[in-house]
Amino acid sequence: MMKIAIAAATGNIGSRVAKQISSGGGIPILLGQSLDRLSQLEIGNCISRVTDLSDPGQVIHSTKDVEALFWLVPPVITVPSLKEWYDKVTTAGVAAVRQNKIKRVVLISSLGAGAADDLGTVSYAGHMEVAFDQLNTNVLALRPGYFMENILMQAESIKSGNEFSFTYEADHDIPWVSTDDIGDTAAKFLLDNTWAGHWKLNLMGPEHINSEDAALKMTRVLGKKISYRQKSILEASSELEIFGANTVVSKELSDLFKALGEPYGAYSTPRTHEAFTPTSFEQFISTKLTPLIS
Repeated sequence: MMKIAIAAATGNIGSRVAKQISSGGGIPILLGQSLDRLSQLEIGNCISRVTDLSDPGQVIHSTKDVEALFWLVPPVITVPSLKEWYDKVTTAGVAAVRQNKIKRVVLISSLGAGAADDLGTVSYAGHMEVAFDQLNTNVLALRPGYFMENILMQAESIKSGNEFSFTYEADHDIPWVSTDDIGDTAAKFLLDNTWAGHWKLNLMGPEHINSEDAALKMTRVLGKKISYRQKSILEASSELEIFGANTVVSKELSDLFKALGEPYGAYSTPRTHEAFTPTSFEQFISTKLTPLIS
């Protein structure tokens, strides 16, 4: 049976990939920082390996017998610098693929990667793609749009205040995509040993939705009036600092917010048939947000 290593296996995408690998007949090698959290996933036919994804030695050891690797940079804001964090995790992943001669790699990058150098983590994801493309192995970089799961962090505000907020203009179109769909796509290519080369695949959900439309869709599904409030970059930065981000990380994420909010920025990438993923915003609200606010 095919062994496939899965970075950040307890995260939204990683756990979905792991479940799909297991049900698809592979052996998921779960990489994470806590054995207890990995065990709580209750994934059949798996092997759990406690691994610091920023440590090349640990990653090499944990992936020495795998055929394919799922790789992403876990979202952490309590680091000195997001660029430094991306560089460390990228270096560890590249070292493992090279040392262990891993045949296939599926990366989680970002829509707009490679477009410019001042786009925060979108730019860092582009640098990660470049590093993996130097390897003599098969590499697929998935470039998703805006995670639907980001709205779940505002469940309390939606429940008690009937509103959600981002830094984007109310009429700014966003390609919302479910992390379940991202995980399903990643698992499909990890289990498939027939593809080859270095290529990119945008994942953009079934449609673009602006924040006004998102509020209307939530209103219909939840059965109560939900409003959108645009907050300033300064307000968003202050919130990040409350959650432990230093001034460097806060600036990097502010650059990201600005990039994602530009009318002709990272999210202006043309939509193609290949970028379609099936979960609609309404389906997501019904299945994942509704239980949190009921």
